[in-house]
This record gives sequence, structure tokens and C-alpha cells, in this order.
Amino acid sequence: MTNLDDYYGRLFTQNTLPEIAREHVESMPAMEKRSGVFYCRRCRSKADHEATLPNGDYYCRECLVFGRLTSSEKLYYLPQKPFLEKDYLNWQGKLTDLQAEVSKKLLEATKEKVNSLVHAVTGAGKTEMIYPIVSSYLKTGRSVALVSPRIDVCRELHQRFSRDFSCPISLLHSASEPYQRTPLVVATVHQLFKFYQAFDLIIIDEVDAFPFVDNDSLYQAVTNALKEDGLTIFLTATSTDKLDREVAKKRLRKVDLSRRFHANPLVVPKPLWLSQLRENIVKGKLPQKLQQKIKQQAKTTFPLLVFIPDIVLGKQLLEVMKSYFPQETIAFVSSLSEDRLAIVDDFRQGKVRILITTTILERGVTFPCVDVFVLLANHKLYSKSSLVQISGRVGRSSERPTGDLFFFHDGLTISIKRAIKDIKLMNRKGGF
Repeated sequence: MTNLDDYYGRLFTQNTLPEIAREHVESMPAMEKRSGVFYCRRCRSKADHEATLPNGDYYCRECLVFGRLTSSEKLYYLPQKPFLEKDYLNWQGKLTDLQAEVSKKLLEATKEKVNSLVHAVTGAGKTEMIYPIVSSYLKTGRSVALVSPRIDVCRELHQRFSRDFSCPISLLHSASEPYQRTPLVVATVHQLFKFYQAFDLIIIDEVDAFPFVDNDSLYQAVTNALKEDGLTIFLTATSTDKLDREVAKKRLRKVDLSRRFHANPLVVPKPLWLSQLRENIVKGKLPQKLQQKIKQQAKTTFPLLVFIPDIVLGKQLLEVMKSYFPQETIAFVSSLSEDRLAIVDDFRQGKVRILITTTILERGVTFPCVDVFVLLANHKLYSKSSLVQISGRVGRSSERPTGDLFFFHDGLTISIKRAIKDIKLMNRKGGF
């Protein structure tokens, strides 16, 4: 960055402060002392007695990755400036009556200066529902951040907003291009540690996802990045205890949507017993029951998403499935896949028909007409929230609002039972 404009609303340490911005910044102590204890001003974490330097200074270990802060240093920031007032919304679609009602309630809440929680079933069309509120802020020169804990979700959101809004939009994550100041920012939640009082509105998608869920320091990153009179909107299909408590205390206004945009019910998972799957895969074998289900699904020609909780096992499964189904195009993707974007794109375009994946694709991505198999669904990695989100990949398209959804397990867990119960409950709330 060489343009001073790109630094407005940003937060810097002494070591990261650019030369061009030095004459324009404001500062504050990097830590504040309360009752004899130092607290980091960037993440609000407490600096314990072990977090000291040889000179006696305290430092913050919680947000060390964004540059070390000590009790004798300062933080620097350039106050945010307004943006050009303009109508950037290009979207020509139409909200359903239920979506429009949610969108209207969000607009009302922001006028009344109230933070909101949108609790909507997977596939309800949460992204489209926030278009009007985002547009209303951008129209008046205000700044908006749309954040999520997951990089893949951010990439998809950036793609959709870039298509439907004409303003420049920054995408920020651990491997993204350097920041350029834009009225709309799509970012992983951690990136908010680099801002200070920069946004009039912050919308957090997938609030129940790791690592954001109930993480106090990440909640603090949101608070720091928000202007003093700014507002927050939380989006989720599976709320958290923390947010539910905020609703009970009337600090959050909850808006529910229990129907998908195409007005069809959520697909309910079917649990299927499948024993010794891991042992078979390691031996290069595929159990007969799983073979049959894959063959049956192949006749539909629809794409198949196969979830597996272990990266090593996923790689082994890929080779086994290729040997059993040589005529199929099969791939595997995980957080460690260097070409994960290309693999997911190939699946979306139909170049890959069966995609084996870890939980990186459990949420925030849409594949029309897809079927889903969850292998080892009783694994401890699969929480109720995770299983509900995975289930939500099926039936999202109006072309095919149904689909196969199997939980393969060798022992029903509380998470499996609760996920199925929650999905059925949402269907009842939706009038099904």
C-alpha cells in the first residue's frame, strides 16, 4: 500500500506503522491497567505474570500473530473517513415474502440502533436477505464488513457480492492480496484485529463455526473494528448459548426464518449402520453396503459430496474409491489441499462428480442438486451444529429440493440424534 487512503480505519503497532501514515495517526496505549492487571487493547486478553519480558514489560500472547504488543508501547490508527454516497446494488432478483419480512425487520432494527440475530434454516437465502441492509449503508457513504470464521465461506461471499454490487470489495484472509480501502469488506474474523472503529455495520455469517464460536477475543475484534455507534448482525442456522443469552437479555433482537427460499422442507438425514469402515479403508476395501449406496446414487448422475472426519483417511478413501469406481471422476479436498479452490470449482462445474471432503465444506457453500454421505458420522468431530450444517448442503436448489442424505455410523451419538431432532423441529416450525 502506498496510498494514504488505504490506511483509514486501520490499526497498527509501532513496527507495522507505515512511514506515509506517521504524521496522520492517532495513538492509544497498547495495554491498559485495571486493578493492577494489564489488558490488551487489541483483543482485551489479560496479560498474566508469565507473559513478561526481561525488562519487566508485559506482552499479549493471545494476538501475538498480529504483532507483539507490550505494556510500554502504543497502538496507532487513522480514523475512518466516509465513502462516496452511491447506489451500488445490481441484484435483479426478488426476495420471497418471508425473506422480505426478515430484511424489513433488519432495516427497522438498524434504524432503532439495535443489534440483530438472524436464525434461519440452511438454504433460507440469508445472503440475499442482507442485500437491502448492506445497500442502505453503502448508499449513505457508510462502511460495511461481512465476516465469517471460514476462508471458503468468505471466498464464496466475495464472489456473490462482487456479482451483485458494483462497488470495489476487498477480500481479506491469511493468504489474500494486500488491503485496499473499500466501502465493503469481506474478511475472516481474525482480519478485524487489523481495524479500529472502521465499520458502521459488521455482519457475521456462520457465528456458530470454529474458531469464532464463543471466542471472547474474536468477539472483541468485532467490537474494536466497529464504530462507537455501529451495529452488528449475526447470521446462523444453529445459534449458540452465548447469543441466546444475549437475546434473553434483550441485547439482541432475534429474527427467525424456518423455511427455505423454495418453500420446501429441510431434508432429514437417514442414519445407516456401517461397521469397521475405517479398518476396511485402511485395508483398501469398501464395505458392500457403502458400495451399493454409491452405485444407486450414481444412477441419478447428481453430484455426491462425501464427508469424512480425518484427512489421512480421506486420502486413503480417495484411492480406494478410485479402484472400485474407475469410471467416476473423484477428488479429495481438505484444509491442506494446495489447489482446494480449483478442486471445489471443478466439482461445482461437474468436472468432478464425487468429492470427498473434510468439514471445510460443511457450511457456507452451495452446490445445486448435490447428495451427501457422512462417513463415521458418530466421530467426535461432528457436533450437532456441524451435522445440521452438513445436512443443509442437500436440497438447496429449487430444481431439486430433495436428495440423498445418509449418516453412516457404528453407534448413534447424542450429536446425531439432536441434529435429526433439530431438523425435524425446524420443518415443523416451517409448517411441514
